[in-house]
Amino acid sequence: MAASLSTGLDVHFAIPQSDTKRPIFFTRRKFTIYCNSSKSSSKPPQNPPVKRTPSLSEQLQPLSTTTLPKKDQAGLLSKPKSTWVNPTKPKRSVLSLQRQTRSPYAYNPKVRELKLFANKLSDCDNSEEAFLSVLEEIPLEPTRENALLILNSLKPWQKTHLFFNWIKTKNLFPMETIFYNVTMKSLRFGRQFELIEELANEMVSNEIPLDNITYSTIITCAKRCNLFDKAVEWFERMYKTGLMPDEVTYSAVLDVYAKLGKAEEVVSLYERGVASGWKPDPIAFSVLAKMYGEAGDYDGIRYVLQEMKSLGVRPNLVVYNTLLEAMGKAGKPGLARSLFQELLESGLTPNEKTLTSLAKIYGKARWAKDALELWEEMKSKNWPMDFILYNTLLTMCADIGLVEEAEQLFMDMKKSQHCRPDSWSYTAMLKIYGSGGNVGKAMEFFEEMSEVGVELNVMGTTCLIQCLGKAGRIDELVKVFSVSVEHGIKPDDRLCGCLLSVVSRCESRADVDKVLACLHRANPRLVRFVKLIDEEVYCLDTVKEEFKGIISDTKDDARRPFCNCLIDICLSKNLNERAHDLLYLGTLYGLYPGLYNKTADEWSLDVRSLSVGAAQTALEEWMGTLAKTIKHEEALPLLFSAQTGTGTHKFSQGLSNSFASHLKKLAAPFRQSEEKAGCFVAKREDLVPWLQSRLQT
Repeated sequence: MAASLSTGLDVHFAIPQSDTKRPIFFTRRKFTIYCNSSKSSSKPPQNPPVKRTPSLSEQLQPLSTTTLPKKDQAGLLSKPKSTWVNPTKPKRSVLSLQRQTRSPYAYNPKVRELKLFANKLSDCDNSEEAFLSVLEEIPLEPTRENALLILNSLKPWQKTHLFFNWIKTKNLFPMETIFYNVTMKSLRFGRQFELIEELANEMVSNEIPLDNITYSTIITCAKRCNLFDKAVEWFERMYKTGLMPDEVTYSAVLDVYAKLGKAEEVVSLYERGVASGWKPDPIAFSVLAKMYGEAGDYDGIRYVLQEMKSLGVRPNLVVYNTLLEAMGKAGKPGLARSLFQELLESGLTPNEKTLTSLAKIYGKARWAKDALELWEEMKSKNWPMDFILYNTLLTMCADIGLVEEAEQLFMDMKKSQHCRPDSWSYTAMLKIYGSGGNVGKAMEFFEEMSEVGVELNVMGTTCLIQCLGKAGRIDELVKVFSVSVEHGIKPDDRLCGCLLSVVSRCESRADVDKVLACLHRANPRLVRFVKLIDEEVYCLDTVKEEFKGIISDTKDDARRPFCNCLIDICLSKNLNERAHDLLYLGTLYGLYPGLYNKTADEWSLDVRSLSVGAAQTALEEWMGTLAKTIKHEEALPLLFSAQTGTGTHKFSQGLSNSFASHLKKLAAPFRQSEEKAGCFVAKREDLVPWLQSRLQT
């Protein structure tokens, strides 16, 4: 069989120079000659037709409405080189960077001498005068290669910028793109975007080409400086030149779009990049996961996981941490647990951030069993602990009611050299003892905080007052409140709600007055309203107007608790009708969405977000409405249900138990559902006769 040969022949052509100020460039034309023992032929390659570069808006259109280019866009980036290509290996990615040719200074025997001189420049004073003085001692002539070596060796960005300007003033050789790129990268370390943009505009003015690295440096610096609009601006300019973003730029711009809240642009750019040959790195997937997580988009998180698997991208620890945070915000503890197991099976070791995210998720979901297993695994495997993780674990224990585990954690913190308990650590312990009704321990920690110099925060004060209020130790409550205010604590809506709750539990008028005096220091208007609903002369319109004003001035998460406590206060004074008025007002102003629900087969009452007194009031209101429906002979469903939920906290007050007791007291035909805990059901044939009997009495 005849053997064949192929070789590449480089021919250099000079480009006519019209502008003497511009440096002369050369280009290469490559011809391939095929040789065979029987025949030979040579055929020059045909240049493909030049296609118009799509605009950025066209690039970001959904893939379903565009046609992907058939031509490899790498031709826009790379100059032909006389290198043999192995046909058995895959083509390089369209995103390969257009790197500058390696400088001959790597083989310069004077490299060591030049680097020592660069170190001397780096160590000199930052003033321009001192810098120029040292430059006079330069050991070798500043040729292109020598200057580039020194420029690349300088560390402080100020020195790099000074040396770059000095080179330009010497005018020893044409300034090329690589000099600007090296200088810009140094400036990026110093977050000097204005200087970088100034150099970029200088390149445009002097017709020095900006390559892929130039744009990438500009865009990533703008991102680091939180100048997201600038990053987008230069990204758009990059597209207009026909340059394709590299991996780093793609990930950076994805993050920029995400931070600007442009979710559609993020997805479109991601899809366009993948279709163009880009293989997303873990950073890009972290951006997508974070974006979907902050939006609580569970489907988006699943999409990220599926994309990683389909593209064969193995998550690193950063991606796992981002995904765990996203799942926590999306409220998916089960998926978070599965992902954590996948992390361990992959051979990675969780760090403090991983464990902190998981502990938060388990605590929020009240998953006591999983939280305990995590704690045991952390101890057995000696996983790393930091200050944030310690406090997160303490908070998790407080959320679930794990007293012994919290005490062990707190003792470990006391023994630690770097993770001593702070205000939040003590607050978690106050919450644990307060929820469990352990007043002695709670007061012991309160006194200890003063002794060791740890400041009490408003959350700690709230937990302690709640504990003292449940125990009926009003005098100590007043003392704690006074000490807290004197130490700079500013009572918030949650603390005011806690004081309102204590008022509803007080048995004597004297105790009520003491607690209201504390509340008056925090919210005088709220105290006036409490007195208004207790007056003999009662006007609903006046109550309605005042109630609206109070709720308007209260934060969203405290509005419903306020109304619950006010209803409880009315019930404690046997003002049942006024309690029903407050429930009506709360429903009117949207504090109880989803309280009453109807379907064709079932009518239901959902009291899971109500206090014990408010839930009983809502039940009575519902029964009254149903009685009127029966009286008017309107159609009724086959099933009725009331949902109280089940308290997952170890020290839950037990709304379900109190509700069941109230149903029993009323002799209502509701029974605990066998299929769903915290749900009471009644059939139509049982409920209707009971309601009719109440109408007759």
